[in-house]
Amino acid sequence: MKTILVVDDEIKIVQLVRDYLERAGFGVQAAQDGKTALALARSAKPDLIILDLGLPQMDGLDVTRELRKLSNVPIVMLTARSEESDKLVGLELGADDYITKPFSPKELVARVRVLFRRMESYSRQPADILRAADLTLDVPRMSVSSAGREIEELTATEFELLAALARHPGRIFTRSQLLDAIHGVAFESYERAIDAHIKNIRRKIEPDPRQPRYILTVYGLGYKFADC
Repeated sequence: MKTILVVDDEIKIVQLVRDYLERAGFGVQAAQDGKTALALARSAKPDLIILDLGLPQMDGLDVTRELRKLSNVPIVMLTARSEESDKLVGLELGADDYITKPFSPKELVARVRVLFRRMESYSRQPADILRAADLTLDVPRMSVSSAGREIEELTATEFELLAALARHPGRIFTRSQLLDAIHGVAFESYERAIDAHIKNIRRKIEPDPRQPRYILTVYGLGYKFADC
């Protein structure tokens, strides 16, 4: 059974999310503040974390920053903040997805299932090695190396985006197409989320993220993997 850690200081929301997740067959743990969430993440090692940004004392952005020092566990942000900049900061810190309050519990469960399906589909694939430029992507392990040197581990979302681009060097992907590639289903989202994930990937794989060698921006259109 997959275990999900739900972090929110509103007890009613925690209970609502717990009820829907348990009905969907997931085990659930809960925390109402950031410090407790980090302690549970270390000890219980949940398979996914649903994290509210508006936590007292230590907010969700700080928790995300600390979580990413521990692992690449998938993170779905819950936010009542409507500002696009807040969502982008969360994604740039390493969150995989976000959903805005008030939200549909059914949609939240659907997003959780998509993230798990994504990881499971990669782990089940037969030995599949992608080579693009001087990068090697080991698909089942979701790892990336350059000339034999292991690159900092990518999150599931980051890896899936990189793999989609690397499978088709030179092909231009719009942000909408890349959103479809990582979600696999029609979710209301916004295309700037892709920019945040691309920024993270570049920071991890590019020798100089300010002058990218692998993932190139095609202004007015989207992104492409360099046609090397």
